[in-house]
Amino acid sequence: MVMPLALSALLAAAAPTDLRVSDNQRFLVRADGQPFFWLADTAWELFHRLDRAETDHYLRTRAGQGYTVIQAVALAELNGLGAPTPAGHLPLVDGDPARPAVVDGPDNDYWDHVDWVVARANELGLVMAMLPTWGAWWHDGDNPPFTVENAGIYGEWLGQRYAGAAIVWVLGGDRVIENDTMRAIVEAMAAGLARGDGGRHLQTFHPRGGSGSAEVFHDTAWLDFNMRQNGHGPEWRAYAKLTEDYQRQPVKPVLDGEPVYEDHPLHFAPQDHSHSVAADCRRAAYWNLFQGAFGHTYGHHSIWQMFAEGRGPVNGPLMTWREALVQPGAQQMRHARQLLESRPFLTRIPDDNLIVPSSPPTAVPGAGRYRFVATRCSDGSYLMVYAPVGRTFRVQLDSLSGDQAVAWWYDPRTGEAQRLGEFESTGEREFTPPSRGEVLDWVLVIDDAARGFDPPGAVSLVD
Repeated sequence: MVMPLALSALLAAAAPTDLRVSDNQRFLVRADGQPFFWLADTAWELFHRLDRAETDHYLRTRAGQGYTVIQAVALAELNGLGAPTPAGHLPLVDGDPARPAVVDGPDNDYWDHVDWVVARANELGLVMAMLPTWGAWWHDGDNPPFTVENAGIYGEWLGQRYAGAAIVWVLGGDRVIENDTMRAIVEAMAAGLARGDGGRHLQTFHPRGGSGSAEVFHDTAWLDFNMRQNGHGPEWRAYAKLTEDYQRQPVKPVLDGEPVYEDHPLHFAPQDHSHSVAADCRRAAYWNLFQGAFGHTYGHHSIWQMFAEGRGPVNGPLMTWREALVQPGAQQMRHARQLLESRPFLTRIPDDNLIVPSSPPTAVPGAGRYRFVATRCSDGSYLMVYAPVGRTFRVQLDSLSGDQAVAWWYDPRTGEAQRLGEFESTGEREFTPPSRGEVLDWVLVIDDAARGFDPPGAVSLVD
C-alpha cells in the first residue's frame, strides 16, 4: 500500500524519531543514541472521540507540559467499531478487521483522521504509542471480530500505512491471554505489523490490571520491552511487582503503562476509597522510576475516555477532559522527567539498600502509601531517595564515588531544589524532609561533589 499523500507530506515535515533499546537493554534511546524519556498520557479514545480542533488543543497542551508519548487506540474500546467519530466515520467495513474503511481521496474517512492525528503529534515532537485494537475485539464474546487470519492482514496493513511515523506498537489492550487462540491472534498481529513496517518500530503488550506483558510474552522476539498495568490502587504492593520484571532474564526494559489515574475511583470503589489525587499519581511515578522503569505513563480518568457534557460517563468522571488537562498531577509529571534528565540517565539502577531500615521497618522503608524507594548511578556519581511522607530516615552513603557529597531536597510538586550543603560521603547520615510529619513527598538527591552537577531538575524540556 502506498502511504496517503497527506500523511506522507505531514510526516516529512514532522521528522519522526526512530527509537531503539539501549545497549544495556534497560532504556529506550533515539536513533543517535541519546536517552529517550517515555512520559506518556493515556488518551485511549483520542482517535475515536475528538475532532481535529479538540485534538490539536489536547496535543499542544501535552507537548507543552513535557510529555513525549501519547497512548491511543486505533479500534477504540467505547463502541469503537459501531459508534462513528465526530466526522461520522467508522474504521472498518461491516466490522471486519481485514477490510479497513478507506475511501479514495484525502480527509474523508476514519483513517485519514488517524493519519492527521499521528502526523500532528509527530510534528509536536510526540511519539504515538498506538494500540492497533482494544483487547475486547480479540478477547470478548464467543466470536470476537479478530481471528488469527485477519489479525495478520490488519496488522500488515496498519504497519505499512504508518511505517514512516514516529510510533511504538502496543499490542493487547487491557485483556489477558486465556488460551492458545488468543495468543495466536496477538502474535499474528505482531508479525503483521513487522511485515508492514519492515520491523522499524518497537513493539510491546498492554496487559490487564495487576499483570504484565512478561507473564506471557517475555521470551518472544517481537516483544521489545515489557509493559505493566499496575492498576488503580494507591498502595505500594501493586507497584512492587515492577521489580520482578526488571529482574527477569533476558533483560528487557520495563515501564508501567497504566498506573493509578488522577481523579479515578480508587480500586473502582469510590464509596469505600473515594477518588485518587495528584499525590497518588506522584507516588506511582517515583515508585516505578526508582525501581528501574525507563519512563512512566500518567493517566486521568476523564481523559482516557475523553469525557464531555452530553457523553455517557464511565465510572463517574469528576470533570471534562478539557478541565482535566491542567489538573495538578498532569502538570507535575514533568518534574520527574526533569529530575532524571538532570543526571546521567542510562546508568541509573534501583537500589533500596541505600535506605537504612528503621524499627519498625513499616515506618522506613515503609508500606502502604508511604513506601520509600531509592535509585543511584552505577558509577556512584549520585543517589536519590523518594520520601512519600515527612518522616526522618537514614541513608547509606558508601556507594558514592567521591570523598565529599552535596545534598539537595527536590520538590516533586514544583520542581524546585534546595541545597543542603556538603559533607563526607561515608557511613550513614540522617535526613528529615522539609515538610516534617505531613503527607507531602520529597526527593533527596545526593551527588558526588566532584562531579559539579547543576541543581536537580535544572534542564529544559524544549528540544
